[in-house]
Amino acid sequence: MEPRQNAYGQPIGAPVPDWHGAQAPGREPLTGRYCRLEAVDVERHAEALFDAYRSAADARDWTYLTVGPFDSLAAYREHLTRMAASKDPLHHTVIDLATGKPVGTLALMRIDPANGVIEVGHVTYSPLLKRTRIATEAMFLLMSEVFDKLGYRRFEWKCDSLNEPSRRAALRYGFTFEGIFRQAIVYRERNRDTAWFSIIDGEWPALRECYAQWLDARNFDAQGQQAERLADLIARRRAQS
Repeated sequence: MEPRQNAYGQPIGAPVPDWHGAQAPGREPLTGRYCRLEAVDVERHAEALFDAYRSAADARDWTYLTVGPFDSLAAYREHLTRMAASKDPLHHTVIDLATGKPVGTLALMRIDPANGVIEVGHVTYSPLLKRTRIATEAMFLLMSEVFDKLGYRRFEWKCDSLNEPSRRAALRYGFTFEGIFRQAIVYRERNRDTAWFSIIDGEWPALRECYAQWLDARNFDAQGQQAERLADLIARRRAQS
């Protein structure tokens, strides 16, 4: 579709009538079928999170993060204390409803209500969370909050361009790859080119249906194996559009 033009014949963007901005996210718990997201709490979460991260075979999960690994509970508590005090990023702990235990954290960040843009980041999943229904539902809960309740127009995912697992996860979750920002960050005394991904509000209703279908208990057998992959559901829905 050709862009509309102003009185001078210049192309201009699509109208956004009656836009008054989005709402800032709060700290209220978000509860799904398999997990709950709640504001980071040092006393309730630190020890269980530290133990969950220590269950990993090595420290590779921290390679593309700006912090960690932590060699003591005291060091991790200090880190979590900073997380709990932060308003942006706004950190959440992921609670496994089956066990009641914290199994990872993630955050809403770069919060821009005026333009309706927000990012998910600081995704730090323990081995207890990776490749589980909880990992996917945690992302779904954030997306639902961002689009359905708070009224954002754009939900972003960014990662080191060399972080292939993170890039694959973004695509699986339905984000669209937008490009590479070269030499965007210096961390751990090395360069980071940043890969950008996004979901926009017009894409969300179809994605919401795909997530709901994937998370339905009927999509899993008695051993927890999925009948249909989320990526396949999203690809099929996009092909039909």
